[in-house]
Amino acid sequence: MDESLLGPYRVLDLTDERGWVCGRILADLGADVIKVEPPGGDPGRRIGPFYGDVPHPDRSLYFWAFNLNKRGITLNLETEDGRGLFRRLAALSDFVVESFDPGYLDGLGLGFGELSRLNPRLILVSISAFGQDGPYAHYRATDIVGMAMGGMMAISGDPDRPPVRVSVPQAWLHAGAQAAAGAMVAHYYRQAAGRGQHVDVSMQQAVIWTLMNETPFPLPDFYGFDLTRAGGRRRTGRLTIRQIYPCRDGYVCLLILGGGPGAAFIRGLLALLEEAGVAPDWFREVDWENWDLATPRRYPTAQEELEALEAVVADFCRQKTKAELYEAALKYGILLAPVNTVADLFENPQLAARGFWVEVDHPELGTRVTYPGPFVQGNLNPVRIRRRPPLVGEHNEEVYGGLLGLSRADLAQLRAAGAI
Repeated sequence: MDESLLGPYRVLDLTDERGWVCGRILADLGADVIKVEPPGGDPGRRIGPFYGDVPHPDRSLYFWAFNLNKRGITLNLETEDGRGLFRRLAALSDFVVESFDPGYLDGLGLGFGELSRLNPRLILVSISAFGQDGPYAHYRATDIVGMAMGGMMAISGDPDRPPVRVSVPQAWLHAGAQAAAGAMVAHYYRQAAGRGQHVDVSMQQAVIWTLMNETPFPLPDFYGFDLTRAGGRRRTGRLTIRQIYPCRDGYVCLLILGGGPGAAFIRGLLALLEEAGVAPDWFREVDWENWDLATPRRYPTAQEELEALEAVVADFCRQKTKAELYEAALKYGILLAPVNTVADLFENPQLAARGFWVEVDHPELGTRVTYPGPFVQGNLNPVRIRRRPPLVGEHNEEVYGGLLGLSRADLAQLRAAGAI
């Protein structure tokens, strides 16, 4: 018995870089994910950077990151033989994940209706920019379009400059993560009802989910104000609250709140400033439990009073490192987090303590490569890293021979016909 959560299940992953992460999550959960690529390899393999700075389809770090734990085959769906092979594989699989333009699989005779006829329990997961139907269904979208149409750029960046997106492209990654979640919901339904479903994932909708409590603010009639870009600050009603503070080696995110939710944090912050000998006398005069960020107690306006408090905090932060401030936040219960770089994450003691970073053998390169490890730890149904990303067509014989019973001669004939 495979102890992983999805050990008994097989996934055909037809996605390009717009959906890779969905298959990666299902693979991490234990599913046998077979990465299906056109002959010559997925075009995303040409995305750098490359291991050793040597451009090669089998050395793309971008491809590696999101295709760990998968097996890999080549298959040309544009050929009749290729479509026949896919039908046979789909009949033996539990999930198909794809990120083609809407209607592409239907045009090949491989849409959900046909796949359901072949395998009524099959779950088809489709990832696209704006969903499978609707007025924008056939519009194309890059990451920056997804970030803009999903609303993230409306709240990102300094107010006196054009809006910006999150630095590393990730709109499609959010879509892929939502696709994995949708696949699991459909899987739960299948266990109860015995039949599969078509999961339709929109990148635009996935980005909207990332806005969290920002989502309803475009309803100013309900909230009394609209949320607008404020850079390193946050607009709340008439106030602009600072969130990003420079420190000796970078930045920290620190949010000052009033009233009941913020009182404990403020008391911790006051204790830290008292310990450092920099707390102003007037801090001791404020009833922090009832300080509501709207009614000034010492200054003419609430904004002036807030900025006076922020100035003290800013001066203190500039004298400390991110690590020192983070340790103090843990000690005093302060709402603070370091703004981490990639190097910071690699050296993070918590991630090291939980064994987050794992080394994976790449025998074809004669080396081991360090990867981010399981996204969750647990004793029941553990998430494990089992194999490195596949080489182009690496498992053709293993999959076509083991699942479909094809011989090497059969594969050679299919290869010559351009089917694999």
